[in-house]
Amino acid sequence: MKIEQIYTGCLAQGAYYIESKGEVAIIDPLRETEPYLKKAKEDKATIKYIFETHFHADFVSGHLDLAEKTGARIVYGPAAETAYEKHEAKDGEEFKLGDISIRVLHTPGHTPESTTYLLLDENGKEYAIFSGDTLFIGDVGRPDLAQKKGSLTKEDLAGWLYDSLRNKIMVLPDEVIVYPAHGAGSACGKNMSKDTWDTLGNQKKTNYALRADMSREEFIKEVTDGLLPPPQYFAKNARINKTGYESIDTVMERGAQSLNPEAFELAANAHDALVLDVRDKEDFVKGFVPNSIFIGLDGTFAPWVGALIPDLQQPILIVAPQGKEEEAVLRLARVGYDNAIGFLEGGFEAWQAAGKDVDTIESMYADEFARRFKAQPGIKVLDVRKPGEWDAERLEASEHFALDFINDNMAEINRETEYYLHCRSGYRSTIAASILKARGYDKLINVQSSLEEIIAAGLPQTDFSCSGKAEA
Repeated sequence: MKIEQIYTGCLAQGAYYIESKGEVAIIDPLRETEPYLKKAKEDKATIKYIFETHFHADFVSGHLDLAEKTGARIVYGPAAETAYEKHEAKDGEEFKLGDISIRVLHTPGHTPESTTYLLLDENGKEYAIFSGDTLFIGDVGRPDLAQKKGSLTKEDLAGWLYDSLRNKIMVLPDEVIVYPAHGAGSACGKNMSKDTWDTLGNQKKTNYALRADMSREEFIKEVTDGLLPPPQYFAKNARINKTGYESIDTVMERGAQSLNPEAFELAANAHDALVLDVRDKEDFVKGFVPNSIFIGLDGTFAPWVGALIPDLQQPILIVAPQGKEEEAVLRLARVGYDNAIGFLEGGFEAWQAAGKDVDTIESMYADEFARRFKAQPGIKVLDVRKPGEWDAERLEASEHFALDFINDNMAEINRETEYYLHCRSGYRSTIAASILKARGYDKLINVQSSLEEIIAAGLPQTDFSCSGKAEA
């Protein structure tokens, strides 16, 4: 028996490859099929099943393409309605895979169809659970993503989740290994650990949601407290996973079109395309195609794309470091942005060499920012970090302007006012500056330093009015 976790850091997502006696099951695959096909080929094995723990909201699953290429059966748990053929398993149903078996445990709560898959080893012993978004390491799935119109509340789903955990999962042996669908950084939970697996026994000791003395009412209150609105693309991705999508091969072929600067410019105008620059933040601020948006591949690229680009059908043109163009197309497709229509051949250097217009964003580091801050009392500072980070620690003179909600709150700032933007590393402030710049806000200075570096540079006041650790 082989179990391999295939973890993708950008999405904080874990897919699973399970093999026994030449038969393979894949759990919660990402959009690209090649990694799974390659592993099965190396093992001289056949992919027999594709198990989905639920309708994922934070990425587009690869189940349909993988089934098309392998003939594997797609399996969901009870209450999963789809527009394509699949096997809707019954609670307790078992699937044979070589010498092992996988048992369906219907665990609604995160969503109505949420299902945990229990792996029974060669001796029939309960060995591991693949818990999807029902149980994370250190947390449980948020219960507010799958409310049906007028019929379910997040409190209803949280109650279901309490019952699922107590009646289906916590009754399993302590030595059972927990393999969740996500880790720290995912918006599918509030308090996930950086660990990507653990034993159930340790989770019973350390996970707040599994406290033995926790009442149903206490659980509902704690699980629903402090939930931020989900990113706008979540409901759209869940719908795609239910109804189907275009082949990833077609998406890649369309997006990986090489365009010289003239053709790139023509395509941008003809298709009203968004120009997405995925280079390093320090390269971007020094020069970029006017009106382009920065979201760097070196950060949490796909979740920020999903949070900030409202239309999944938006035509997108890519400016990337050479050799990273296809990676950008793939990572867009992972969250449902299938309409990339090409990339700038030769990268930004080719754009410059062609004599095209170039824009920049003034940028500085902590020492220069501190000097200006002291020399010019009353300068405007926008902190674009998340609410939890802002609550934990902030510059006393700053205003909160969370990047997550920039499209909703842009009217709150003045085009005629000069603003200094900062975050934790300069990545998010560069994204924010690029969006504002593209919308006609020209008086922007980007601070490419962390809050800790800014404080260390000698700014006179910080506010620690709320205790806690800043988010990653």
